[in-house]
Amino acid sequence: MRRHNIPAVAALFFMEGQVLSSSNNHCPSAKEKPMKPIRHLSLFTIGILFTGLVSCKKISTGLSSADNPDVVTTTELSSDQAISDNLNEDVSNAFMEAAANKNLLGSIQGSQPVVTSNMLVGAGVTVTPAVGFPKSIVINFGNGILNTTGILREGKILVTLTDSVRKAGSKATITFENFSANGYKKEGTITWTNTSIPSTRSWQFKVENGKVTAPDGRYWLHNGVREMVQIGGTMTPNILTDDVYLITGNQTVTNAAGKTRDCYITQGLQKNTSCDNIGTGKLSVQGAGHTAVIDFGNGDCDKFATLSVDGQSPQTILLR
Repeated sequence: MRRHNIPAVAALFFMEGQVLSSSNNHCPSAKEKPMKPIRHLSLFTIGILFTGLVSCKKISTGLSSADNPDVVTTTELSSDQAISDNLNEDVSNAFMEAAANKNLLGSIQGSQPVVTSNMLVGAGVTVTPAVGFPKSIVINFGNGILNTTGILREGKILVTLTDSVRKAGSKATITFENFSANGYKKEGTITWTNTSIPSTRSWQFKVENGKVTAPDGRYWLHNGVREMVQIGGTMTPNILTDDVYLITGNQTVTNAAGKTRDCYITQGLQKNTSCDNIGTGKLSVQGAGHTAVIDFGNGDCDKFATLSVDGQSPQTILLR
């Protein structure tokens, strides 16, 4: 029979006359004294030995989250979805303020003035026809209008409204013409439906063919349905700045390479009309064998959120 010389590294697997199986999680240390190499082993046995060696190497040098391409994709798409959510709320605020300024809200108390956040100062708002519904609303930011909180909006938001905003069953279909906020271009269709009942003021917010293009040219797609319930400001219909909304629902987000993640609101997102950004709530983004969590904060009016994967140390992300 032909003899096979076993490499020294394979010999490490022979301790006290036993062969360490590749299924054993024990990796030999430098202190363990190997026996003399055993000869006359088959090539099959040598293959098993090297399988065990590779197995031990994987145990000791497993990939970190930062090295895992799937985790990197999930992290990026989680941040993208947070930006998408914030842009959607920005559009919703612009629509509500335009409707208020043009007396299209409904349920306004007499001739009292309507108080808004004045996010449309400098923008053109036109409504046609003057009488009856449906109405076409054009919110025009032109080549760029910088508001007092530092948000630069450009382009147009186009709305078709079937009835007064606060009337149950009314719908608003929202599209865009070169619209962007701080360089993030927004595309797609938003269908905004009043689902209110006598005791609750609520809306459904459906995004179809949503697309956001970042200032650096990178883009992503997003679709989904959200439910919005007004939890603050219902007793002051003329004052929009004290309105608070609680948002629930699910969405999907997809990058340019076709990688998709499902997004679930696990703690209702809270949006105050007086603030440009979502203030509280959590969003879970499901990857392959891992989960990212976006935490929008504790209610502070800022443009930051945190993102963590599988409970690891969170990183701060910018919402716009």
